[in-house]
Amino acid sequence: MADEIRLAFAHPAERALATAGEDPRDRISLRDHIVEVEIGAFQAERGTKQRIRFNVVVEVVPFTGPRDDDVDRILSYDRVTEAIAHELGAERLNLLETLAERVAERILLEPQALRAFVRIEKLDRGPGALGVEIVRTRRDFGDHLNALAGEVAQERPHPRVVYLSNAAIADPALTGWIDALVGAGAPVILCVGAPDLPAPQTGHRMTQRRIDLLAIEQNGWMLAARDLRCKVVATRTELDWAMKNGQICVWAPSKIVLDATQGPSAQPRDSVALAAWFAGEMEACELLVIGENLPDTPQGTAEVSQRRVTPGDALF
Repeated sequence: MADEIRLAFAHPAERALATAGEDPRDRISLRDHIVEVEIGAFQAERGTKQRIRFNVVVEVVPFTGPRDDDVDRILSYDRVTEAIAHELGAERLNLLETLAERVAERILLEPQALRAFVRIEKLDRGPGALGVEIVRTRRDFGDHLNALAGEVAQERPHPRVVYLSNAAIADPALTGWIDALVGAGAPVILCVGAPDLPAPQTGHRMTQRRIDLLAIEQNGWMLAARDLRCKVVATRTELDWAMKNGQICVWAPSKIVLDATQGPSAQPRDSVALAAWFAGEMEACELLVIGENLPDTPQGTAEVSQRRVTPGDALF
Protein backbone atom coordinates (compact mmCIF):
# COMPACT_ATOMS: atom_id res chain seq x y z
CA MET A 1 0.00 0.00 0.00
CA ALA A 2 2.80 2.44 0.92
CA ASP A 3 4.44 1.81 -2.44
CA GLU A 4 1.15 2.47 -4.28
CA ILE A 5 0.71 5.77 -2.44
CA ARG A 6 4.28 6.77 -3.25
CA LEU A 7 3.75 6.03 -6.94
CA ALA A 8 0.49 7.98 -6.94
CA PHE A 9 2.45 11.13 -6.16
CA ALA A 10 5.63 10.26 -8.03
CA HIS A 11 6.69 12.02 -11.19
CA PRO A 12 4.98 10.67 -14.33
CA ALA A 13 8.32 9.30 -15.50
CA GLU A 14 8.47 6.99 -12.47
CA ARG A 15 4.86 5.94 -12.95
CA ALA A 16 5.51 5.19 -16.61
CA LEU A 17 8.40 2.95 -15.62
CA ALA A 18 6.35 1.19 -12.93
CA THR A 19 3.47 0.44 -15.30
CA ALA A 20 5.55 -0.56 -18.33
CA GLY A 21 4.76 -3.82 -20.06
CA GLU A 22 7.19 -6.36 -21.44
CA ASP A 23 7.77 -4.52 -24.72
CA PRO A 24 10.70 -2.09 -24.44
CA ARG A 25 9.78 1.57 -24.85
CA ASP A 26 11.73 4.78 -24.89
CA ARG A 27 10.45 7.89 -23.12
CA ILE A 28 10.79 11.62 -23.53
CA SER A 29 9.76 14.03 -20.79
CA LEU A 30 8.91 17.64 -20.15
CA ARG A 31 9.41 18.64 -16.52
CA ASP A 32 8.18 21.66 -14.58
CA HIS A 33 6.93 23.61 -17.60
CA ILE A 34 5.15 26.61 -16.05
CA VAL A 35 2.70 28.82 -17.96
CA GLU A 36 0.53 31.73 -16.81
CA VAL A 37 -3.01 31.38 -18.13
CA GLU A 38 -6.61 32.15 -17.27
CA ILE A 39 -8.31 28.90 -16.33
CA GLY A 40 -10.82 27.69 -13.78
CA ALA A 41 -14.52 27.29 -13.07
CA PHE A 42 -14.74 29.63 -10.07
CA GLN A 43 -15.68 33.26 -10.48
CA ALA A 44 -12.52 34.27 -8.61
CA GLU A 45 -10.47 32.66 -11.39
CA ARG A 46 -12.04 34.72 -14.16
CA GLY A 47 -10.28 37.79 -15.47
CA THR A 48 -6.96 36.85 -13.87
CA LYS A 49 -4.05 34.61 -14.79
CA GLN A 50 -2.56 31.93 -12.60
CA ARG A 51 0.46 29.69 -12.90
CA ILE A 52 -0.05 26.10 -13.98
CA ARG A 53 2.71 23.51 -14.16
CA PHE A 54 2.97 20.72 -16.72
CA ASN A 55 4.87 17.47 -16.32
CA VAL A 56 4.54 15.23 -19.36
CA VAL A 57 6.04 11.86 -20.24
CA VAL A 58 5.55 10.30 -23.66
CA GLU A 59 6.36 6.67 -24.33
CA VAL A 60 7.59 6.29 -27.89
CA VAL A 61 8.42 3.52 -30.30
CA PRO A 62 12.07 2.54 -29.67
CA PHE A 63 14.29 3.84 -32.43
CA THR A 64 16.08 0.93 -34.06
CA GLY A 65 17.64 2.60 -37.11
CA PRO A 66 21.19 3.88 -37.48
CA ARG A 67 22.19 6.28 -34.71
CA ASP A 68 22.98 9.16 -37.04
CA ASP A 69 21.98 12.00 -34.69
CA ASP A 70 19.07 12.93 -36.98
CA VAL A 71 16.40 15.17 -35.42
CA ASP A 72 13.84 14.17 -38.07
CA ARG A 73 13.88 10.55 -36.83
CA ILE A 74 12.69 11.25 -33.28
CA LEU A 75 9.71 12.83 -31.55
CA SER A 76 10.81 16.40 -30.94
CA TYR A 77 10.28 18.00 -27.54
CA ASP A 78 8.80 20.94 -29.44
CA ARG A 79 5.80 18.76 -30.31
CA VAL A 80 4.98 18.49 -26.60
CA THR A 81 5.28 22.21 -25.86
CA GLU A 82 3.40 23.04 -29.07
CA ALA A 83 0.54 20.74 -28.03
CA ILE A 84 0.31 22.59 -24.71
CA ALA A 85 0.48 26.04 -26.31
CA HIS A 86 -2.12 25.15 -28.93
CA GLU A 87 -4.67 23.87 -26.44
CA LEU A 88 -4.11 26.80 -24.09
CA GLY A 89 -4.65 29.21 -26.97
CA ALA A 90 -7.69 27.46 -28.47
CA GLU A 91 -10.23 28.59 -25.85
CA ARG A 92 -10.61 29.37 -22.16
CA LEU A 93 -11.19 26.18 -20.18
CA ASN A 94 -12.74 25.59 -16.79
CA LEU A 95 -11.21 22.20 -15.98
CA LEU A 96 -7.65 20.93 -15.84
CA GLU A 97 -9.10 17.53 -16.74
CA THR A 98 -10.29 18.86 -20.10
CA LEU A 99 -6.94 20.51 -20.79
CA ALA A 100 -5.02 17.34 -19.91
CA GLU A 101 -7.24 15.25 -22.18
CA ARG A 102 -6.75 17.57 -25.13
CA VAL A 103 -3.00 17.86 -24.65
CA ALA A 104 -2.64 14.06 -24.47
CA GLU A 105 -4.72 13.59 -27.62
CA ARG A 106 -2.68 16.09 -29.61
CA ILE A 107 0.58 14.48 -28.49
CA LEU A 108 -0.69 11.04 -29.49
CA LEU A 109 -1.18 12.26 -33.05
CA GLU A 110 2.58 11.88 -33.44
CA PRO A 111 3.36 8.55 -35.12
CA GLN A 112 6.11 7.70 -32.60
CA ALA A 113 3.89 8.29 -29.53
CA LEU A 114 2.41 5.22 -27.80
CA ARG A 115 1.27 6.43 -24.38
CA ALA A 116 1.11 9.88 -22.77
CA PHE A 117 1.22 10.78 -19.06
CA VAL A 118 0.03 14.35 -18.49
CA ARG A 119 0.10 15.98 -15.04
CA ILE A 120 -1.16 19.58 -14.67
CA GLU A 121 -1.11 21.50 -11.40
CA LYS A 122 -2.37 24.91 -10.29
CA LEU A 123 0.30 26.64 -8.22
CA ASP A 124 -1.58 29.73 -6.98
CA ARG A 125 -4.85 28.32 -5.60
CA GLY A 126 -3.66 27.34 -2.15
CA PRO A 127 -0.64 26.50 -0.02
CA GLY A 128 0.18 23.50 -2.20
CA ALA A 129 -0.21 22.38 -5.80
CA LEU A 130 -3.67 21.29 -6.93
CA GLY A 131 -3.75 19.11 -10.00
CA VAL A 132 -4.76 16.17 -12.13
CA GLU A 133 -2.89 13.43 -13.92
CA ILE A 134 -4.09 11.26 -16.78
CA VAL A 135 -2.65 8.40 -18.82
CA ARG A 136 -3.87 7.88 -22.38
CA THR A 137 -3.10 5.69 -25.39
CA ARG A 138 -4.33 6.05 -28.97
CA ARG A 139 -7.04 3.45 -28.30
CA ASP A 140 -8.59 5.74 -25.70
CA PHE A 141 -9.49 8.30 -28.38
CA GLY A 142 -10.66 5.94 -31.13
CA ASP A 143 -11.95 7.53 -34.34
CA HIS A 144 -11.78 11.00 -32.82
CA LEU A 145 -8.01 10.88 -33.20
CA ASN A 146 -8.38 10.46 -36.96
CA ALA A 147 -10.73 13.44 -37.09
CA LEU A 148 -8.24 15.54 -35.13
CA ALA A 149 -5.46 14.48 -37.50
CA GLY A 150 -7.45 15.97 -40.36
CA GLU A 151 -7.90 19.22 -38.46
CA VAL A 152 -4.20 19.40 -37.65
CA ALA A 153 -3.33 18.87 -41.32
CA GLN A 154 -5.44 21.91 -42.17
CA GLU A 155 -3.66 23.94 -39.46
CA ARG A 156 -0.24 23.26 -41.02
CA PRO A 157 1.40 26.52 -42.16
CA HIS A 158 1.75 27.12 -45.88
CA PRO A 159 4.97 29.06 -46.47
CA ARG A 160 5.95 31.35 -49.32
CA VAL A 161 9.00 29.78 -50.94
CA VAL A 162 11.18 32.48 -52.52
CA TYR A 163 13.98 31.69 -54.96
CA LEU A 164 16.71 34.33 -55.14
CA SER A 165 19.12 34.49 -58.05
CA ASN A 166 22.73 35.39 -57.35
CA ALA A 167 22.07 38.86 -58.71
CA ALA A 168 19.14 39.19 -56.30
CA ILE A 169 21.32 38.06 -53.36
CA ALA A 170 23.83 40.81 -54.19
CA ASP A 171 21.18 43.45 -54.88
CA PRO A 172 21.06 46.37 -52.39
CA ALA A 173 17.28 45.91 -52.32
CA LEU A 174 17.60 42.51 -50.60
CA THR A 175 16.79 43.81 -47.11
CA GLY A 176 13.73 45.65 -48.43
CA TRP A 177 12.49 42.50 -50.18
CA ILE A 178 12.84 40.50 -46.98
CA ASP A 179 10.96 43.23 -45.08
CA ALA A 180 8.15 43.03 -47.64
CA LEU A 181 8.04 39.23 -47.46
CA VAL A 182 7.82 39.27 -43.66
CA GLY A 183 5.02 41.82 -43.85
CA ALA A 184 3.06 39.68 -46.31
CA GLY A 185 2.05 37.30 -43.53
CA ALA A 186 3.03 33.81 -44.72
CA PRO A 187 6.13 32.08 -43.32
CA VAL A 188 9.15 32.70 -45.54
CA ILE A 189 11.62 30.07 -46.79
CA LEU A 190 14.37 31.32 -49.11
CA CYS A 191 16.03 29.14 -51.75
CA VAL A 192 19.16 29.78 -53.77
CA GLY A 193 21.25 28.14 -56.47
CA ALA A 194 24.97 27.52 -56.69
CA PRO A 195 27.37 30.48 -56.55
CA ASP A 196 28.86 31.95 -59.71
CA LEU A 197 32.02 29.93 -59.31
CA PRO A 198 33.17 26.77 -61.09
CA ALA A 199 32.28 23.69 -59.06
CA PRO A 200 34.56 20.65 -58.80
CA GLN A 201 33.69 18.00 -61.37
CA THR A 202 33.90 14.34 -60.39
CA GLY A 203 32.71 12.62 -63.55
CA HIS A 204 30.41 10.46 -61.39
CA ARG A 205 26.68 11.20 -61.27
CA MET A 206 25.95 10.48 -57.60
CA THR A 207 29.05 12.16 -56.18
CA GLN A 208 28.52 15.14 -58.46
CA ARG A 209 24.97 15.46 -57.15
CA ARG A 210 26.30 15.68 -53.61
CA ILE A 211 28.84 18.33 -54.54
CA ASP A 212 26.23 20.39 -56.38
CA LEU A 213 23.87 20.24 -53.40
CA LEU A 214 26.68 21.34 -51.08
CA ALA A 215 27.45 24.25 -53.43
CA ILE A 216 23.85 25.43 -53.01
CA GLU A 217 24.23 25.23 -49.24
CA GLN A 218 27.43 27.29 -49.37
CA ASN A 219 25.52 29.96 -51.26
CA GLY A 220 22.78 29.77 -48.64
CA TRP A 221 25.32 30.69 -45.98
CA MET A 222 26.39 33.64 -48.13
CA LEU A 223 22.77 34.81 -48.17
CA ALA A 224 22.50 34.38 -44.40
CA ALA A 225 25.53 36.64 -44.00
CA ARG A 226 23.77 39.39 -45.97
CA ASP A 227 20.80 39.49 -43.56
CA LEU A 228 21.18 38.00 -40.09
CA ARG A 229 17.44 37.36 -39.80
CA CYS A 230 17.93 34.47 -42.23
CA LYS A 231 18.88 31.12 -40.69
CA VAL A 232 20.16 28.19 -42.74
CA VAL A 233 17.98 25.15 -42.01
CA ALA A 234 18.36 21.56 -43.23
CA THR A 235 15.74 19.44 -41.42
CA ARG A 236 11.96 19.26 -41.71
CA THR A 237 11.66 19.41 -37.92
CA GLU A 238 13.48 22.75 -37.73
CA LEU A 239 11.59 24.10 -40.76
CA ASP A 240 8.29 23.30 -39.05
CA TRP A 241 9.44 24.99 -35.85
CA ALA A 242 10.71 28.04 -37.72
CA MET A 243 7.46 28.51 -39.64
CA LYS A 244 5.45 28.45 -36.43
CA ASN A 245 7.81 30.88 -34.69
CA GLY A 246 8.31 33.52 -37.37
CA GLN A 247 11.90 32.64 -38.29
CA ILE A 248 13.09 33.28 -41.85
CA CYS A 249 14.77 30.18 -43.23
CA VAL A 250 17.29 29.55 -45.98
CA TRP A 251 16.82 26.01 -47.23
CA ALA A 252 19.90 23.78 -47.17
CA PRO A 253 18.68 21.05 -49.55
CA SER A 254 21.01 18.06 -49.10
CA LYS A 255 19.23 16.22 -46.30
CA ILE A 256 15.63 16.60 -47.49
CA VAL A 257 16.53 15.81 -51.11
CA LEU A 258 18.62 12.76 -50.27
CA ASP A 259 16.09 11.43 -47.70
CA ALA A 260 13.04 11.88 -49.94
CA THR A 261 11.22 8.68 -50.93
CA GLN A 262 10.04 10.43 -54.09
CA GLY A 263 12.87 12.83 -54.75
CA PRO A 264 13.00 15.58 -57.35
CA SER A 265 13.53 14.76 -60.99
CA ALA A 266 15.45 18.03 -61.33
CA GLN A 267 19.20 17.98 -60.80
CA PRO A 268 20.75 20.46 -58.33
CA ARG A 269 22.15 22.54 -61.18
CA ASP A 270 18.53 23.28 -62.19
CA SER A 271 18.03 25.05 -58.88
CA VAL A 272 14.78 26.85 -59.74
CA ALA A 273 13.13 23.51 -60.58
CA LEU A 274 14.56 22.10 -57.34
CA ALA A 275 12.98 25.00 -55.44
CA ALA A 276 9.67 24.27 -57.19
CA TRP A 277 9.82 20.64 -56.03
CA PHE A 278 10.56 21.79 -52.49
CA ALA A 279 7.63 24.24 -52.60
CA GLY A 280 5.35 21.33 -53.44
CA GLU A 281 6.77 19.21 -50.60
CA MET A 282 6.11 22.06 -48.16
CA GLU A 283 2.59 22.70 -49.53
CA ALA A 284 3.62 26.30 -50.14
CA CYS A 285 1.09 29.01 -50.83
CA GLU A 286 3.36 30.37 -53.58
CA LEU A 287 6.72 29.98 -55.28
CA LEU A 288 8.13 33.45 -55.91
CA VAL A 289 11.17 33.58 -58.20
CA ILE A 290 13.29 36.74 -58.14
CA GLY A 291 15.77 37.23 -60.96
CA GLU A 292 15.34 33.92 -62.81
CA ASN A 293 12.78 32.32 -65.10
CA LEU A 294 10.11 29.98 -63.80
CA PRO A 295 10.77 26.24 -64.26
CA ASP A 296 9.83 24.86 -67.67
CA THR A 297 8.07 21.74 -66.36
CA PRO A 298 5.99 21.01 -63.23
CA GLN A 299 7.87 19.49 -60.29
CA GLY A 300 6.47 17.03 -57.75
CA THR A 301 2.83 16.11 -57.25
CA ALA A 302 1.49 19.20 -55.47
CA GLU A 303 0.48 22.20 -57.56
CA VAL A 304 1.87 25.49 -56.26
CA SER A 305 1.14 28.95 -57.60
CA GLN A 306 4.26 30.36 -59.26
CA ARG A 307 5.23 33.97 -59.91
CA ARG A 308 8.31 35.66 -61.34
CA VAL A 309 9.61 39.06 -60.26
CA THR A 310 12.41 41.04 -61.86
CA PRO A 311 14.74 42.94 -59.50
CA GLY A 312 13.45 46.48 -59.35
CA ASP A 313 9.79 45.42 -59.43
CA ALA A 314 7.58 45.48 -56.34
CA LEU A 315 7.02 42.05 -54.79
CA PHE A 316 3.40 42.72 -53.89
